[in-house]
Amino acid sequence: MKSMKRIAVIAFASMTLLSQTGWAQSDSTNKVKPEVNALSIGLNYMTHGEACGGGLPKGAVEDKSYFLLGRLRMNVDYERPGLQAHAVFQNKSIWGASGNQALNLYEGWVKVTARNGLFAQVGRIALSYDDERIIGPNDFSVAAKSHDVLRVGYEGHGHKVHVILGYNQVGDNVYKSTYYDGGAQVYKNMQTVWYHYDVPKIPVGVSLLFMNIGQQAGTYKTVNGQQVEYELNRPRTEYQQVWGGYLNIHPKNVTVEGSYYRQTGKMVNESKYARTIKAWMASVKATVKPAEQYGITLGYDYLSGDDFVPVPYGGQVGMPNHEVEKGFAPMYGSRAKFYGIMDYFFESAYINGFTPGLQNAFIGVDCKPIPKLSCGVTYHYLATATELQQLNRTLGHSIEFQASYNFSKDISLAAGYTQMQGTETMDRLKQGEGSKRARWGWFSLVVSPSLFTTKW
Repeated sequence: MKSMKRIAVIAFASMTLLSQTGWAQSDSTNKVKPEVNALSIGLNYMTHGEACGGGLPKGAVEDKSYFLLGRLRMNVDYERPGLQAHAVFQNKSIWGASGNQALNLYEGWVKVTARNGLFAQVGRIALSYDDERIIGPNDFSVAAKSHDVLRVGYEGHGHKVHVILGYNQVGDNVYKSTYYDGGAQVYKNMQTVWYHYDVPKIPVGVSLLFMNIGQQAGTYKTVNGQQVEYELNRPRTEYQQVWGGYLNIHPKNVTVEGSYYRQTGKMVNESKYARTIKAWMASVKATVKPAEQYGITLGYDYLSGDDFVPVPYGGQVGMPNHEVEKGFAPMYGSRAKFYGIMDYFFESAYINGFTPGLQNAFIGVDCKPIPKLSCGVTYHYLATATELQQLNRTLGHSIEFQASYNFSKDISLAAGYTQMQGTETMDRLKQGEGSKRARWGWFSLVVSPSLFTTKW
């Protein structure tokens, strides 16, 4: 309730402050210029297909799958000086699936901007910051992510400051409406501050990020002197903090990126148990483009893991409890961009509930043989961050091929193929998911025409 009151107060104060700045613009004769209104409507249709093989748990009926899905978005945009409104309606469906697939609101927000750089934005927003490692739409997942938030800030003179506030609920019930579980986002409330500065006259940008995330936890019920389960009618909110920074140096033909983040506070798992978290990650990536037609990328990611990771073979045995979680979670980022496009390590959990962390060393080559065609190949060496007993840290090797072709400004086709070879370590930690070669191919046809545009 306190979080909701704060958001309401900040929203009212922001709108009041912005309204006092005025939107009238004067020419040399001090006459008010007429406003220009713009309205546009567009479609974004994607047909996406996947073929998968191997890398499934032992005992699976089949070790392969094939499917097609379609995603349709309708975009509506309105703009005049000082005001923007944006809505995206989305439908996603698997070819051949029974039942009606719902049409949902992927984005829907309004934004008020003052001439001095202040702005206020409220609604459902697809947030994207820096390289999208911590906060990004993760659009490759097809459905993508968006957040119901209030965002206020300032942009000007090389500085950007954003304050993001969110409070989530699953319904408008008068009674029993304080417990939040199973909603669109995993957090009950969220407060984020992001600051970015572009250094003048030199190609350097630096960002700082702080997030405070409140998640709903339960309370233990004691039976015969032992804590056995949670009483969800006595909920509490536990808070986790994520903070760090991002650096981008981009002189001519070279781009160097680096990031460092820490996680502290309490992490709430699926059973609503809150555990102390002390985790961190670091990354560095360099891209060199000697010519416009090709480039080379080198990089390394390190995500911390638990101190001790049991590696039972054939079942979940010998699972000691750990009070402190040291495995870094990638939060709300676009994960397929960083740890392999299969998202093999954070999409599914390890068999024993512990996290061995991840080391990802990669090298990639991109080329553009003809103006409309782009191709690339990337190799990943994958290993645990935690030292394992009687097992090598190496998880496996992955190689990815991708290509895209732009038929026109609103029609494009992209395709890719990934081959992963797991090791015994992968087999033990995933219980069969790495015992065979994992293969994955995909394609995406995107058509995004502009249907209507007018100004008055």
